[in-house]
Amino acid sequence: MKKLFSVVLLAITLAASAQVTANRFFYELTFKPKQDSTRMDKVMTVLDITPEKSLFRDFTTISQDSLIKSKVEMMQKSGVFTDMSKLMKMPKFSYKVTKTYPSMEVQYVETILNGMTPVQLMYKEKPDFRWAISNEKAKIGEYNAQKATTEFGGRKWTAWFSTDLPFQDGPYKFNGLPGLIVKIEDASKNYSWELKGNKKIPNFEELTYMEKMMPGGAGQITEVKRDKFEKTFADYKKDPFASFRPHMTPQIMSQKMPGSDQTIGEMIKDQEKRTKDFYNSTDNPIEFYTPAKK
Repeated sequence: MKKLFSVVLLAITLAASAQVTANRFFYELTFKPKQDSTRMDKVMTVLDITPEKSLFRDFTTISQDSLIKSKVEMMQKSGVFTDMSKLMKMPKFSYKVTKTYPSMEVQYVETILNGMTPVQLMYKEKPDFRWAISNEKAKIGEYNAQKATTEFGGRKWTAWFSTDLPFQDGPYKFNGLPGLIVKIEDASKNYSWELKGNKKIPNFEELTYMEKMMPGGAGQITEVKRDKFEKTFADYKKDPFASFRPHMTPQIMSQKMPGSDQTIGEMIKDQEKRTKDFYNSTDNPIEFYTPAKK
């Protein structure tokens, strides 16, 4: 009995230690999607900081997580299919950026389809941010901040960091200043992140409900060199369903979706259009990547 109690106590202790609380920082991103247009767009992004690492991503999918979960559970109970694409708001960006502490190694991830299986395509790097810290100070929101500048990805950036927030991190890949970056924008104001709020996230989980529903969790991670990543992802954006299409026979395509008048083929066609529209909505990248010289 004593031994059993010890095992149970150990299990409870391990479960408690596995729970992680994250500091979630909300950054509003104002950006210019198209290079040949003056139109600006906005999206909320989040930087989740834990003791071991940080995770940066579009907040759109996270904000819909509870709605998606309830709809999926409703479908499972009723057996009636609901077209989730009509309920969900598409994110502006699909990438994730993870920084591992204390090395600040960056992992940049995009999810693509390999046949019928989602695959996370990832490259690693350690950007060399050569910050020039100025004596200039300003109030950014509620924080006392100090100015710093750098060049990165073919753009000149001005950042404002605050030592009131003791994290040497920031949105996207930016890091390495003696405080959290509360605002950063490039010289032409194509991209501008500004901190709008923060809160604690108890029992933090990296994966959203939809990611957990994918085969193998969020899909297998395939690490490649940056050059190969850029080429593979560029080809994928031109035809996202190229590897998926051969698996869809005419018989499968003509079948009706459960509880719907729409065929599988019609649903895939709609999803293909949404995916292409998503990737074609911007041609003004954060970084202008130059392949490494051989």
